[in-house]
Amino acid sequence: MTAAAELRSGKGHKDENFPVASHLIHPRYRAPILAFYNFVRTADDIADHESLPAQEKLDQLNRLEAELLGEGDTQPEAVALRRALAERGLEPRHAQDLLTAFRMDVTKLRYENWDDLIHYCSYSAMPVGRFVLDVHGEDRATWAANDALCAALQINNHLQDCGKDYRKLNRVYVPRDALETAGVAVEELGAAKSSPSLLACLRKLAERNEALLTQSASFSSQVKDMRLGMEISVIDAFARRIVGLLKTHDPLCEKVHLSKGEMLRLAALSAAAEFGRRMTGTKSMPRLSTGA
Repeated sequence: MTAAAELRSGKGHKDENFPVASHLIHPRYRAPILAFYNFVRTADDIADHESLPAQEKLDQLNRLEAELLGEGDTQPEAVALRRALAERGLEPRHAQDLLTAFRMDVTKLRYENWDDLIHYCSYSAMPVGRFVLDVHGEDRATWAANDALCAALQINNHLQDCGKDYRKLNRVYVPRDALETAGVAVEELGAAKSSPSLLACLRKLAERNEALLTQSASFSSQVKDMRLGMEISVIDAFARRIVGLLKTHDPLCEKVHLSKGEMLRLAALSAAAEFGRRMTGTKSMPRLSTGA
């Protein structure tokens, strides 16, 4: 069974920090966003397949792109997204950027420094938010804040799953220079518990990631669509809470993911805060604490 087929059968799904097309999003925008998400998730699961040979992964990703561009009709996720884009008059650029990231996942197993990681995020994360903004017809002046938030979400995910990524895929997103500065061997990511040096390294990266959230703090107020603004506020709250967990917990042996209950609580609080801000005309609202 191929990775794409496994996805369709309900296998291969993994934890994500990118809530997509929640009920906060207006129904008229959900169909293209879900088509985009299904395409991306299929490609993601191909790239992350634990037993598929690298060349077969690349072949499957190339097949998805070809059919996205109209060269065939055998990949349902590609066909569905192609049609959704045509209906909205949208270009396939963002989906193609993500395919670039998934090819990197197959061929690039290490990242040298923070800038190298951000470059990866420019393909693996930023296009997700850019697509949603384009679907809503938002001004591309919002892209800078979007990019910071999406990169923060992606790096949160890298830090949360650093042990699993190393053990299962020999893939390390923790920058090489950060490990070297901390005096940490990459093999320590395979341990059951972080050493004090590795834990300090991961927490410094979480603190650096928190700075990205400062850059995106005004994002929800920059978009015109109120429901999208509420969605962004919710995602921002999730990101800040996860950063808080990463600053105080060991991702190799402790829980650094949000429970459904906590997600519901944060969603209600942050959506209500954004709604109140818009109703009162306030320029910005204090962000929820990231504390553990």
